[in-house]
Amino acid sequence: MDQNLIWSKDMIIRSKAPLRLGLAGGGTDVSPYCDYYGGTVLNVTIDMYAYCTIEPTEDGEIEFYAADRNELVQADSVAELPIEGDLVLHRGVYNRIVSDYCGGKPLSFRMTTYSDAPAGSGLGSSSTMVVAIIKAYMEWLNLPLGEYDIAALAYQIERVDLGLSGGKQDQYAATFGGFNFIEFEKDDRVIVNPLRIKNWIKNELENSLILYYTGTSRDSAKIIDEQIKSTKEKNSNSLEGMHTLKREAYVMKECILKGDFDGFAACLQRGWEAKKKTASVISNPFIDEMYRFVMDNGAKAAKISGAGGGGFMMIYCDPVQRFSLVEKLKKTQGTVMLTSFTERGTQAWTLY
Repeated sequence: MDQNLIWSKDMIIRSKAPLRLGLAGGGTDVSPYCDYYGGTVLNVTIDMYAYCTIEPTEDGEIEFYAADRNELVQADSVAELPIEGDLVLHRGVYNRIVSDYCGGKPLSFRMTTYSDAPAGSGLGSSSTMVVAIIKAYMEWLNLPLGEYDIAALAYQIERVDLGLSGGKQDQYAATFGGFNFIEFEKDDRVIVNPLRIKNWIKNELENSLILYYTGTSRDSAKIIDEQIKSTKEKNSNSLEGMHTLKREAYVMKECILKGDFDGFAACLQRGWEAKKKTASVISNPFIDEMYRFVMDNGAKAAKISGAGGGGFMMIYCDPVQRFSLVEKLKKTQGTVMLTSFTERGTQAWTLY
């Protein structure tokens, strides 16, 4: 590392990483399912981001401030921060960076983070934040990490160091960006296959999608823990759902590549029905009510993004019907968002 880079007081390092929509296969990226059977996920990044700013200091202190959560952590500059209290993601990334790339030498800085989506949104916000923070450290410390390295490190920090339940897809989506068909195999082997989608197909999909925030976040860990338990116990109903999710990822890939939009809608529907088999709390009365509402008002398909239980509902409709459906959704208790796809994964830059 270049110490002049590290300790320049006049520099500001910024980074961002895109959130993602899970289109098909979500849940099959979670161990032990992907270890036993192999997992496949199709996702795409959108123009909503997790952001990180690092301001190096020389005062021997560390400050983490999550602006969107209004949480502040201040500590002496030490080699290892305790993993307790607020902002454990920030603490976990710091500990691994210092241990693996700074030879145990503490760093002194102020870090500010925020996300365009709340935690528990189903858009991969927690893992995306970890990727954004790692990318900021990379820029600051000039760390030689490739895309696979960043994603694997983010996964190790979350799932191993911090012991947080979850899968692997979010870290790879945020790092690589764009449309990706991702294969998850045993021994943490991951293969990212970027998809070359024709512009007219991207435009049609963008103009057909609505994001609807249900107004409630959810604890994805509880849902994922139930799926893990079902896989280990070989629960036939849950496993059948997981196998269907995996198959639908392949079908969805072909539909998108060929511009088969009726097939896309049908695949989205089958995926949602299969998802509900994998855990008892994927849906709830409010989600079921909103699902019926959108389907009665012009939607062709809908599903909850991410683990389920709350967060964002992804709605697919005819572009001609979208304005009318959006206006009707605005009269409900949730929040409507229109989004665009992004091509690039995590990025960082420095101000001097």
